[in-house]
Amino acid sequence: MSTTRKIHPKERLLNTASRLFYTEGVHTVGVERLVTEAQVTRATFYRHFPSKDHLVASYLTATAAGIRESVAKVREGKSPREAIRAVMSLLGDSTLEDGYRGCHFLNAAAEFSDRDHPVRTVIDQQRSWLFSVLRELSADTGHPDPDHAAQVLIILHDGAFQAAELDNPKAVRETLRRAVDEVFIVKDS
Repeated sequence: MSTTRKIHPKERLLNTASRLFYTEGVHTVGVERLVTEAQVTRATFYRHFPSKDHLVASYLTATAAGIRESVAKVREGKSPREAIRAVMSLLGDSTLEDGYRGCHFLNAAAEFSDRDHPVRTVIDQQRSWLFSVLRELSADTGHPDPDHAAQVLIILHDGAFQAAELDNPKAVRETLRRAVDEVFIVKDS
């Protein structure tokens, strides 16, 4: 008897979209390819997603949920400074994964220039969430300007995610780690 779980068509569409949108870009992948690779009909596609843009937003929302869960886990039981290092290391380590193609959110933002587009809303929500996490942790370290520290960390994140696609990802990750420590200079007592 097989214990293989049959994957629901909506989940197959999301999995297929996640893979294709990340590796090839959103605008290069059409609905026909999505339904073919997910092995669903067009009617099934439109039953779950009124448009391709809704699928893009769902893909990014699912990606954000995974990141938020991972960030919560690495923060657990750590001091604020250790948590910042852990969060930034988690993000930086993703640049070493096989098939790395940059940040899901930065890539999507490059394809959706209209800041009022629903996809950009999902991107903005994720960036706001990350900023708030980094700001809270920065404040908890006693940093004199937690807003600025969080903004610097966001810029370091963005730069590292782009640089890792162009340069040696291991060197980029190490530079990110060192730069994070420089934002929170440790004074020996």
